[in-house]
Amino acid sequence: MLQTPSGGAGHGTAATDSGLMSIGTVLNVLRDEFPEVTISKIRFLESEGLIEPQRTPSGYRKFSDRDVERLGHVLRMQRDHYLPLKVIREHLDAMERGEAVALPTVGRQRDGETVLEVSEGPTAARIGRAELLAAAEIGEPELAEWESYGLITPLPDGAYDAEAVTVAALVVELGRFGIEPRHLRAMKAAADREAGLVDQVVAPLKRHRNPQTRAHAEARAKELAGLTVRLHAALVQTALGVRLP
Repeated sequence: MLQTPSGGAGHGTAATDSGLMSIGTVLNVLRDEFPEVTISKIRFLESEGLIEPQRTPSGYRKFSDRDVERLGHVLRMQRDHYLPLKVIREHLDAMERGEAVALPTVGRQRDGETVLEVSEGPTAARIGRAELLAAAEIGEPELAEWESYGLITPLPDGAYDAEAVTVAALVVELGRFGIEPRHLRAMKAAADREAGLVDQVVAPLKRHRNPQTRAHAEARAKELAGLTVRLHAALVQTALGVRLP
């Protein structure tokens, strides 16, 4: 569970409770579990109706503990279950109404329509093309274009790593600022180089006969991935001369 600073929480159009949190404070709270979350991501989720923070008389966002918990649920459902935002919103709204609802997951296509199945267990780490299109809420032309630039790559059997949903969502979000997929090829190349560096470090552990050592390699790779993501973010902020709150 997310640990939030102590303080009161309330609802309304204007925020007056000093216990409410700024968007920068919320970002710091969330980053312990979600190191890749950004202020623009939080604002995007607000624009999609996932959260409704209060506003100060001068227009600044103020978040309650409840808002932060809801944000955590949204980010967790995106990361672990690859659900469209509309489905996440409906699920959380039903929970807040006190309804007993099981967690839906993206299921197989039936008669051209993506079916949401109910599941209590973890979802698979691979999804099909139709599921990717539905989860990312994009069309076939967009996906084909992104594949041509190497931003998303299918596995040998035609399926996709579920992380492709995250990539697609971020490409869509960057597009809102006029950044086109062709502009992202340099970022993909940089990511490939960073992944290659991490792989060099953990490769000896991966080849080890001991299963515990191989498991340690996976944990080490995750740790290094998190560090490289943080370093990349810091370098971009330094180059732009900006600093996130």
